[in-house]
This record gives sequence, structure tokens and C-alpha cells, in this order.
Amino acid sequence: MADNDEDGQASTAKTKSRKKLVILGGAGAAALIIAGVGGYLFLGKGGGHGEDPAAEEKVEAHAPAPAAAAFLDLPEMTVNLATADAQKQRYVRLAIALEVDKPEMAEAIKPMMPRVLDSFQTHLRELRPEDIRGSSGAYRLKEELLRRVNVAVAPARVEAVLFKDIVIQ
Repeated sequence: MADNDEDGQASTAKTKSRKKLVILGGAGAAALIIAGVGGYLFLGKGGGHGEDPAAEEKVEAHAPAPAAAAFLDLPEMTVNLATADAQKQRYVRLAIALEVDKPEMAEAIKPMMPRVLDSFQTHLRELRPEDIRGSSGAYRLKEELLRRVNVAVAPARVEAVLFKDIVIQ
């Protein structure tokens, strides 16, 4: 009877050992497959080996030429920010350029510049210094100013608001 128990324990140990081996082998194979697919995608679907260079030239020849962007500089603005402490005033100084897709669009926007500046200054006066800090704050400000300028100059369209200088004092 003792031999029977030892044989049962030995076969159970072998089964557990095989299960662990199969699980580890499967995990290793999955890791290799994931790494292979990731490398393939990271390197640009094969790294361009064996592709026809003439095909790339044909694609580039049919691609539309990039439009000539135009930039419209706004006057430098200094605006006081909202603060909880009335004794300590904080200011933001901005130099902004507007990017439009055509030079004609820049000429169409120039007469509406007072409306754009008013919209910007009204928004900036409500901001706190913490709202502008960091890259995420600057990004949110840029997006809000882009939205406001497009409302102010409609039906014309501004493609981007570019910060040339931004200082919080």
C-alpha cells in the first residue's frame, strides 16, 4: 500500500511539473510573438526592405504640395490675471502669431483684429497663474484662444495659435 501512495505522489508531482513547463513555455512563446509584432510595427512594417523605391516616388509625385502658410503677428499683450490676494497682482505677457493656410486669409482677418484682441484679453483676465503653468496649461490656453479667434473671424479660419513668448510675472 505504501508503494501505491508513493507512485500516486510521484505521478502527481510529474503532472504538476509538466503543467508548469507548459504554462512557462506558452508564456514565453506569447512574449516572443508580442515582441516580434511590436518590433515589426515599431520599425515601420518591415523597415522598408524589399520595397520598390520607384513606387515611393510615384506616391510622392501625386501627393498635394503643402500650402503656403501665412502668419499674422498680434501686438504684444500684457494682462493682469485673477488672483485671490488683491495686494499681489500677477500679469501675463504674451506675444502671439496666428497661422492661416493662405496669405489672402491673413488679409481678411486684419480688419477683425480688435474683435480678436478683445476676446483674448477678456479670457486672459479670468485666468489664474496656475491655469497657465506647465505644458498642459499652455496647451489648454492655446486651444481656447484658437477656438475664440475662429469664432471672432468667422467665416475665415485660423489653423493655429502660436506662442512666440509667454511670461507670467
